[in-house]
Amino acid sequence: MLWGGRFKEKLNSKALKFSSSLKFDIILLCEDIEGSIAHAEMLAAVNIISNEEKELIVRGLKKIEVDWNTKKWFPDPELYEDVHSAVESKLFELIGDTAGKLHTGRSRNDQVATDLMLWIRKSSSLIHKLLCEFQKTLLEISSGNTGTLIPGYTHFQRAQPISLAFHLLAYVEMLERDKARFEFVKHSVNQCPLGSGALAGSTLPLDRDLTCKLLGFTQPTGNALDSVSNRDFIMDFLNACCIGMMHLSRFSEEIVIWSTSEWGFIKLNDSFTTGSSLMPQKKNPDMAELIRGKTGKVYGNYIAFASTMKSLPLSYNRDLQEDKEPLFDSFSTYSDSLEIINDMLRTAEFNKDRFTEELKGDFSLATDLADWLVQKQIPFREAHKIVGNLVRKFESERRNFKSATLNDLKSLSLVFDENALECLNMETALQKKKTSGSPNPADVKERIDFWKKKLI
Repeated sequence: MLWGGRFKEKLNSKALKFSSSLKFDIILLCEDIEGSIAHAEMLAAVNIISNEEKELIVRGLKKIEVDWNTKKWFPDPELYEDVHSAVESKLFELIGDTAGKLHTGRSRNDQVATDLMLWIRKSSSLIHKLLCEFQKTLLEISSGNTGTLIPGYTHFQRAQPISLAFHLLAYVEMLERDKARFEFVKHSVNQCPLGSGALAGSTLPLDRDLTCKLLGFTQPTGNALDSVSNRDFIMDFLNACCIGMMHLSRFSEEIVIWSTSEWGFIKLNDSFTTGSSLMPQKKNPDMAELIRGKTGKVYGNYIAFASTMKSLPLSYNRDLQEDKEPLFDSFSTYSDSLEIINDMLRTAEFNKDRFTEELKGDFSLATDLADWLVQKQIPFREAHKIVGNLVRKFESERRNFKSATLNDLKSLSLVFDENALECLNMETALQKKKTSGSPNPADVKERIDFWKKKLI
């Protein structure tokens, strides 16, 4: 027992099993070794250990990492509390008593906080890369669909015509905000906790600035008490995963709807769909449904850890061991979902002509007609009422705007003239948009070019 000097008996085997985190915090092994090497380098630099001892420790740590990566060594969860004790025990086995000097001036409290920050920094960068790849896929699809008409919705009712490219670019914007959140997370782990000790620093002349430099942090943390109990950065990471999964879930919902026979808008590749155990004809969008379903689990991870944190007194408490499972699970779920939805969209086929004729017969250009009246100095509320009455008239006559005549328009307002009928031309509807950020094909193409240049 590494930490049992004041105890007469070993930890109860059931208690060890209950309290061991090794089966999940083994993920931190590489970060633990990275932090330990930097700590050993610092201890040698301030003459707490000799260079020979440092070299022995570093060689031993690198050997452990190699054996782990090549699957030659895997610590038994029934023997160790966590990855830190497993690595140190293995180091004792490899280099003898010199291994005992590695923990000088360090507590598991500042050690684990540092490991987690290193892991989150790496994982945030990986997610950032996956988000960029998904954005590129959406841009590639958008490039060929700036004129592909689809209905835009509010309240899940047809509202105004847009293009498929415009719709997909909305998700490009969302993904960019997701990237910004993970960049914030990376910024929040720029201060190094090592040297904080258990909660009150050390009487040893530790060089915390050197440790920061070796590990790529900008500066040491400013308060040891806060350093070992701070898990805000994990909450930030979990929150970023929650919002990111929410965006993927919204898109997945649309993919599920688009792939139905009623919509007939998207055909998913067979490699990302499944069949039915009973019905031979079925082709189910299971990957999209699973992403939608797994979102709840990621939400749950955030709530679970927020509940753990809400009443912890300063500083470190063993409750904080519960930070790792929700953290690692949210990361793997979100990163896997990003890869799946990217590949699913990249291999999908869109029915570009699905809505071309259908939209010509609905009332989604009613707002354009009201805007035409506004340009004739009709107050918008009056214009809204006039066009609303027109829609009601056509519905009662079982007609649509495709059959509209000038007499139909003039029956409700003499302000209408022949030019007003052009407002009901679906083929030119998008080109008439004048504001930036609209589905005007020229504006959409410009936005696609902007994103492509930004994502190079």
